[in-house]
Amino acid sequence: DFGESTFVTGIWFLYWVYRILGRLPFRFFLYPVVSYYWLSRPVARRSSMEYLQRLHASKNVFSKPPGWWQGYLHFIQFGETLLDKLLAIGGNYPTDKVSFTGHEIIWKDLATGKGCLIVTAHMGCVELMQSASTWKKGFKVNVLVHTAHATSFNRILNRINPDTGVNFLQVTAFNAPTAMMLADRIAAGEVIAIAGDRIPTSGDRIVNAEFLGKQAPFPAGPYLIASLLACPAYAMACIRNGSGYAMKAEKLADGVATPRGQRNAMIE
Repeated sequence: DFGESTFVTGIWFLYWVYRILGRLPFRFFLYPVVSYYWLSRPVARRSSMEYLQRLHASKNVFSKPPGWWQGYLHFIQFGETLLDKLLAIGGNYPTDKVSFTGHEIIWKDLATGKGCLIVTAHMGCVELMQSASTWKKGFKVNVLVHTAHATSFNRILNRINPDTGVNFLQVTAFNAPTAMMLADRIAAGEVIAIAGDRIPTSGDRIVNAEFLGKQAPFPAGPYLIASLLACPAYAMACIRNGSGYAMKAEKLADGVATPRGQRNAMIE
C-alpha cells in the first residue's frame, strides 16, 4: 500500500535495527508498526480471526476459542518471521535451531543432476531450507511469486548475501516463455519453489479440497507445472518450534501425471 520505495526502506530499517542492536530493540520498533497495521486493517484482522477460529474448531489448538489477543499475536508472529526470513537468506540464522527431516530423498534426486519442484505455503519460514546445515553449497532455489516486489526482494537479498542461492521470480502468467525458462532451470539441477495455498487472481485453474473442516479452493498450477516439467514434486513446510523451527519434506510424486479426462481427479 505504501509503494515499493517505502516497502524496501522499511525492511532494511528493521533488518539493521536487529543487526546493530539485537532482537529486543527490533521488537521495540516492531510492535508499534504491527499495532498500527492491526488497528488500521480490518479486513486483515477479520481474515486472521477467521483462520484462527477455523483452526481451533478443527484442531483444538487453544485452551479456549481465540479472541482479539490471539489475533494480535498472529500479526506479531508474522513480523518476527519476516526477520527470520531475512536472517535465513543472509546466512545469519543459527542452524542449530532448525530441525530438518525428509531432506535426504530430495538431495538424492538432485544428485542426478536434474532439479525438482517444491510445493510450500505462506506460513513459517521455508527460506531456512537455504541456510540449514544439511544443504550443500551451490543449492539453487527459485521462488515463484505473484508480487511486483520480486525485483526488490532480489536486490535486498543480494545485498544481504551476495552468495545467496535464492532467487525470486515474478510470474504473472504461465505461458510458453515461462515454461521454457523453468525447464532450463530444472535441467540445470535447480529447484523451483511455489506456494500451493494461494489461488491466482485470474487465468489459472483451481481445485477444491477439504481444509480445516471445510472445502477450500487451491491452485492447480503447481501440479500442472510439475507435470509439464516432468520432474519430482515435494511438499515442504517449516513452522516455528519453540525458539526455532521444524522443517519437514515429503515426496508427493516422482512425476506428476495428469492424463486428459482424469486431470482434476489426479490433482485433487
